[in-house]
Amino acid sequence: MKSYDLVSIGNYTKDTIVSKAGTRYVDGGGYCYAAHAAHLRGLDVAAVTRLAAEDRKSTQPLVDKGIDVFIIESPQSTLMRLEYPTDNVDERTLTVESVADPYTPDLLADFSARSFIVNGSARGEASLDVMQSLKSRCEHLCADVQGFIRIVGDDGQLRYEAWPEQEAILGLLDILKTDAVEAEFLTGEADIHKAARALADQGPAEIVLTHRNGLLVLADGEYHEAGFHPDVLRGRSGRGDTCMGSYVAARHDLSPADATVWAAAATSLKMEAEGPIMRSADDVRALIRAKYETNGAAA
Repeated sequence: MKSYDLVSIGNYTKDTIVSKAGTRYVDGGGYCYAAHAAHLRGLDVAAVTRLAAEDRKSTQPLVDKGIDVFIIESPQSTLMRLEYPTDNVDERTLTVESVADPYTPDLLADFSARSFIVNGSARGEASLDVMQSLKSRCEHLCADVQGFIRIVGDDGQLRYEAWPEQEAILGLLDILKTDAVEAEFLTGEADIHKAARALADQGPAEIVLTHRNGLLVLADGEYHEAGFHPDVLRGRSGRGDTCMGSYVAARHDLSPADATVWAAAATSLKMEAEGPIMRSADDVRALIRAKYETNGAAA
């Protein structure tokens, strides 16, 4: 069995990003953004993904960083189109042309980790059986809620739909990642503090909630907050995945408060460019010193 500090799991996505700045083509997938971000903390990181054979080259940047990559080929990759009609980066329309095949417990049976992060793009990638299997082989089971509440409609658009396995899966999680819109959908609460509390009441020990201006974490009954401070905003896609990978990795040796600051700073740097974070840990520390009030532990 292969054992790691952190294993990021999720399908690769071939992204077409359309905004006022034009159209770009980006190799995406939450698994990739999270793995790059976690690697900055010096952890032994692996990335597991499903994609078509023709897209195997998309994983090379992970390999170049020293991250172990495990590819489970699928007849097709997930193809996604992300359209940002306004300057508000939280307003976007997502459509899907095709999806890669899902995971099954046997495909992941050879991995154990201190932390697993499940970064699905839409419902169906990771079933309850998969989550139960992973739970038995880790200290911290972590997941992004988007991979469970987003479904692909008949028109190809991604939309939210009631989650039949919500109680069972939330009861398994140690850390749950959501954004403000998803949290309101799940809880009916527009107030992010109330929404985080309502989600924590359903099982997860820690809630990581991103919003337009920053990050809110609820851990051990206490709230921790930190803003985003990118110099320029060019890379909204992958924001939450980067935040999750950064936070979970930082929690291996930092308190929730300091991990919140680290994750917000790392995510700020990621948002300055398309694709996963390609900055250094020293860059994150420099931003923390410049922009965040901290006792220094996060740096």
